Amino acid sequence: MTQAYVLTLSCPDRLGLVHAVSGFLLEHGGNIEEAAQYNDSATGLFFMRVQFACAQHDHATLSEHMASFAQAHQMHWGLHATAQPMPTALLVSREGHCLNDLLFRWKSGLLPIDIRAIISNHRDFYQLAASYNVPFHHIPVTAATKAQAEARQYEIIQAEGAELVVLARYMQVLSDDFCTKLAGRAINIHHSFLPSFKGAKPYYQAHDRGVKLIGATAHYVTADLDEGPIIEQDVTRADHTDTVETLTARGRDTESQVLARAVKWHSEHRVLLNGHKTVIFR
Repeated sequence: MTQAYVLTLSCPDRLGLVHAVSGFLLEHGGNIEEAAQYNDSATGLFFMRVQFACAQHDHATLSEHMASFAQAHQMHWGLHATAQPMPTALLVSREGHCLNDLLFRWKSGLLPIDIRAIISNHRDFYQLAASYNVPFHHIPVTAATKAQAEARQYEIIQAEGAELVVLARYMQVLSDDFCTKLAGRAINIHHSFLPSFKGAKPYYQAHDRGVKLIGATAHYVTADLDEGPIIEQDVTRADHTDTVETLTARGRDTESQVLARAVKWHSEHRVLLNGHKTVIFR
């Protein structure tokens, strides 16, 4: 039975890597359907994403052969079957536009994810979660209970097998320990065009500076607040007549679209980490 896979890899650049990868797939019965590569001259690294079909081996056997091949080329790699959507957990506080947008896109078949849980430090969206038949977990967070709350959140994430965690306007700063546990699989939406206006109340900061463009940034979560590798950004116009409220309202659409694109690319294994930056094969 033919299965579809995505192979992602990065390694030190050298001559013949594309030929070597395509030859490996040919040798193991892989038919390449889509391929993209990038050579970063600044770091000397090579990045590649290949989508292919294979009837000769199952996932486990292919992974075993790939491990031997990758070791010889010092590759960091991943082999992903595309048949199953990516298990996902969403974290949210009291702004629901990104949550609502992701739920709608998921149920409409526009995102290859499987939302297994919604976790919130408020009760506001339990009815919305119920309308999509998604388990809702209310976990209050205070300075005194932060460690226990994060432990419970992580327990749910692990129990649901979530490979992706999306902070859909979750307005709590994650601890360094939690960020480490979620490294490379947690995406945050920040309502600013980073690196401008980091931290709290970016629309207030933007209004105070009289900017002519406001934006949103989807990035991977790291222990350094709003410093994680950027996945996607977009902007919308602003002018001198705008208030903080109108900027906030206009920015919600941008936030939702930017986050949805980042989630889609991540769940399709189109995003590769390149130090504090990303390589994205769209």
